[in-house]
Amino acid sequence: MITTQELRQKYLDFFKSKGHAIVPSASLLPDNDSSVLFTTAGMQPLVPYLVGEKHPLGTRLASVQKCVRTSDIDEVGDNTHLTFFEMLGNWSLGDYFKTESIAWSWEFLTNPAWLGIDPGMLAITVFAGDAVAPKDEESVQLWKNLGLNENKISYLLEDNWWQLSDKNSPCGPDTEIFYYVGSGQPEPASNPKDRPQEWVEIWNNVFMQFYKDEAGTCRPLVQKNVDTGMGLERTCAILNGFKNVYQIETFQAIIKTIENCSDHNYGEVPELDRSFRIIADHLRAAVFIIGDPRGVEPSNLDQGYVVRKLIRRAIRHGKLLNILENFTINIAQKIIEQYQAAYPELIKNQEKIIAALTQEEDRFRQTLEKGLKQFLKISATFSANQLISGSAAFNLYETYGFPLEITKDLAEEKGYHVDEAEFNQQFEKHKELSRTATVGKFKGGLADHSEVVVKYHTACHLLNQALRLVLGEHVAQRGSNLTEERLRFDFSHPTKMTVEEIKKVEDIVNEQIKKDLPVSFQEMTPAQAKADGAHGVFEEKYGDLVKVYAIGNFSKEICGGPHVTNTGTLGHFKIIKEEASSSGIRRIKAILE
Repeated sequence: MITTQELRQKYLDFFKSKGHAIVPSASLLPDNDSSVLFTTAGMQPLVPYLVGEKHPLGTRLASVQKCVRTSDIDEVGDNTHLTFFEMLGNWSLGDYFKTESIAWSWEFLTNPAWLGIDPGMLAITVFAGDAVAPKDEESVQLWKNLGLNENKISYLLEDNWWQLSDKNSPCGPDTEIFYYVGSGQPEPASNPKDRPQEWVEIWNNVFMQFYKDEAGTCRPLVQKNVDTGMGLERTCAILNGFKNVYQIETFQAIIKTIENCSDHNYGEVPELDRSFRIIADHLRAAVFIIGDPRGVEPSNLDQGYVVRKLIRRAIRHGKLLNILENFTINIAQKIIEQYQAAYPELIKNQEKIIAALTQEEDRFRQTLEKGLKQFLKISATFSANQLISGSAAFNLYETYGFPLEITKDLAEEKGYHVDEAEFNQQFEKHKELSRTATVGKFKGGLADHSEVVVKYHTACHLLNQALRLVLGEHVAQRGSNLTEERLRFDFSHPTKMTVEEIKKVEDIVNEQIKKDLPVSFQEMTPAQAKADGAHGVFEEKYGDLVKVYAIGNFSKEICGGPHVTNTGTLGHFKIIKEEASSSGIRRIKAILE
């Protein structure tokens, strides 16, 4: 049996032996990337370097990146879907390409000194080619050179093409590695294209070799990159012969703790197993988000809303397991125990995590009581044919956190039933809106290197320093969101800014713009950056070297870029709104005119 810790370490050791610098996991809350709410892939923090910025640790990188994806949150509880997961990744920034990437993937997977997987259990997919880009014959030949049988290589189209966006984006083919999960040994004709139910993807190697322009035409990239990803939990489950990710040792320890809080045991009542899994998954995600160096607590906005939803869904499923007392902090303590060696920020922020969960659980139990009163109130309006409308049931779900199962139980006690078809229609509409909001909530971000977004990125540095000068040294950036229309900047400060303070900040920023200050950067160690007065969250993600961007003598901040070369190109800075984001966090929205 291989544990997650062993797989995590083997992966990093392997790529370190191939000359890769190990990059610590970046924050779950993206830094100046507004394209998503959370870090969703190992590639995401590296976008500036994949499009040309120089990485301080070199051109070969590897990491284990914390990730959160909530677009499929309603699928959690099945065998594979998770909201929080760890992504193993390695990158070439204009260094090696397909030959080395494919050979090393095969070596790590099949060499007995590493994972030792039987090559007969693996199959490959490659890009089939279309009118924009050719079939990836090069990758096919490389796989054949390694001894892979041709009938284990499938050509796919959309599944084997990667791009950041539809235009003005790096793009290219990818090759995916699949593991056989059918019965016995795979038949010679079995492959992921023809018999997908027998195969599970474990690794994806993306080859960024083209750039798609405004017209949708692909041309070769000057800097060709490799971006790979392997899900830690899924791969660990497969290597151990497990049928689902919840059988790995970390989840088993969490589920055992849930059993201790409940009067049910996992596996005894199949229909309740999903509740065990949802609690384990959702609270693990919430603990990591709250305990992140840039962590957020439950709220009604953006990332905080997702945290609230995760915790409340876990509590609802706790009720299905007859957990009557507050239990989330018991689960959280087990999660912290399981992960503190790999992610020391969890033990560092343990008090914050426990306090946030305790407060949210108390609040939600009160909300459930309100929901029950609301159910009793609207029950008088139920239709004469003893049917509760799906809209009424969905309102209880969305507003008061009542799952459909609770509404159905309460209705049956009164001799009514719920219009589930209408509820499901409302629910699917809600899911689509949530998916859109989570996957692409904002346009822009560092994935968008348009001239305007780069200007707003630089303006964030000026704003950060101006706030410190006006409000005090306690001010620290807590997040930002950049689009072509405006910037949004979250920062630590306990009270609402006055009109005079806002005017002072505006004036200071515009003064620096008027001075046309030069923008430059230096590479140095985090210790040197700190000693040199650079601002930034000195967290675990930093390696041996960091980039420090200086704006004249006004601002000095750790950042990956990109930025304008002189402040005079920014235009006029204007704050259009200042408001609360969450407890102790203020939010500014500003534009460049």
